[in-house]
Amino acid sequence: MASTDNMHTEVSNREEIHSTNTHQGHTDKEEPGDGLKKRIKIVASDPVSFKEYLFNSTFNKWLVGIGIFAIIIQFSIFKFFYPYAGFINGDSYVYLETAYHNFPVNTYPIGYSKFLRLISVFTRSDIAIVALQYLLLQLSTISLMFTTFYFYAPLKATKIILYGFMLFNPVYLYLSNYISSDAFFLSLSLIWFTLLLWIINKPSALLIYSSALILFIAFTVRYNALFYPIIGIVALLLGKRRILANIIGFGISISLIGLFMQVTSNKYKDITGYKQFTPFSGWQMANNALYAYRYVDSRHVKPVTPKFKQLDKMVRNYFDSSRNIALHPQEALMANTFYMWAPNSPLSLYMEEQFKKDSTASALKKWATVGPIMSDYGSFLIKTYPTEFVKFYLIPNAVKYYAPPVEFLDHYSTGIDSVTEIAKVWFDYKSLKLKTRVKDYNVNVLNYYPILTGSMNVLFILSLLSFIFLKGYKKYKLLKRGLILVIALWTLNFAFSVFASPIALRFQLFPIIISIMFTSLLMEYLIITAFNKEIDAPIET
Repeated sequence: MASTDNMHTEVSNREEIHSTNTHQGHTDKEEPGDGLKKRIKIVASDPVSFKEYLFNSTFNKWLVGIGIFAIIIQFSIFKFFYPYAGFINGDSYVYLETAYHNFPVNTYPIGYSKFLRLISVFTRSDIAIVALQYLLLQLSTISLMFTTFYFYAPLKATKIILYGFMLFNPVYLYLSNYISSDAFFLSLSLIWFTLLLWIINKPSALLIYSSALILFIAFTVRYNALFYPIIGIVALLLGKRRILANIIGFGISISLIGLFMQVTSNKYKDITGYKQFTPFSGWQMANNALYAYRYVDSRHVKPVTPKFKQLDKMVRNYFDSSRNIALHPQEALMANTFYMWAPNSPLSLYMEEQFKKDSTASALKKWATVGPIMSDYGSFLIKTYPTEFVKFYLIPNAVKYYAPPVEFLDHYSTGIDSVTEIAKVWFDYKSLKLKTRVKDYNVNVLNYYPILTGSMNVLFILSLLSFIFLKGYKKYKLLKRGLILVIALWTLNFAFSVFASPIALRFQLFPIIISIMFTSLLMEYLIITAFNKEIDAPIET
């Protein structure tokens, strides 16, 4: 069949790098990977290094060259139309405030603010920050792609499609243009996952300790990395080599995270008198619980303890006064963050009530002081009304996970054409006004992402089930180990996102990117298997 012949040609092409690197007295070397190879005779030999694989292949050198050129051109065109960075009302200015005053703690983790402060040593240009964020994001993605190509050896057609999709991904430009931790955290997450792939396939002490350091930095940037150590344990179990180095590396990352949590907790104790790692989790829990509590009929409300009496009364009064959706459109939103941040939400009003006699209290002190009671109140509501919580929070949030909304990314700078004074000072802007060379602040190019993500989630699950049904895991052990790591990431991220955090595209890009890459490998396996049922797996070296 013509299709089979083409596959044989592709297999031959994939061996180009190895024939190039054949030394005198040695036979051709196998590319270290788990690609679908048709009865290739493999002679035991050391596999080529990643450096040789990358730079001794004409095809790979072309990919690298095209990547560099495309990154420069895309960024230049984008900044022509959007010369200023974008700002998220609230988030961006908290990061800048933390960096400006060098605060040890604030509403959000301090890692990104330290990043901004470090860059400010060299320049205050917002273009420099955006350029660095975009470059880090592209380089981390390209590193992950070439690592995937190196170990799993997909066909050239798969490489080209995957490389083109990732390289010309418009969401990277809009994400990187924000003064927000999103792009930086995504880059760190991709670097960390790339290191894990190396650790389970070709571990070294340097890789293990580097992954520990990257994990720690990621945790200081966003607390979503709280479940990353569990994935690290999965990688440790899959590696089966350099056990001692793996244990030491894991111990280092846990120790650094533990030390950071201890220092942060002590800082909050100095401010509020309560030792807590982050008030954010308490506010988030109360916010999530209120989305279910709103639908509990007043006749079925159960009594609360005296500790929650004032807060609960304010919450119920708010619900009673906001039944008219036309007058209170925010109440039509499901599984959102309105109750957490809106100044007229019952949680915010309760906070202000506690400090009505203390005009000197800072916003941080107010917010952090009520964090523990928010946590306890939210936990009480979830335990008291579990059915409502599942129906009105978990299920809507799970639907969002399936197809995460574009959220802030659907407008340049969230649709606001000006900045606050701290942004003007930090970036040396001449005016508070932001200017663009586009008339419309809408970003329509990202509208297809929820559809794409939903389709990719379904495709990943179906292709994974097919891979298991066809017992591909018995032949392709390297790919099996990688898939176990991906499944761990997907499952833990799903649980964490649905139960504990708001879901939006910018928060879900990490698992989306990983899923797309491994779905491509699975689909290639299924397509080739459909045409050729006698594929032999390569011998592992």
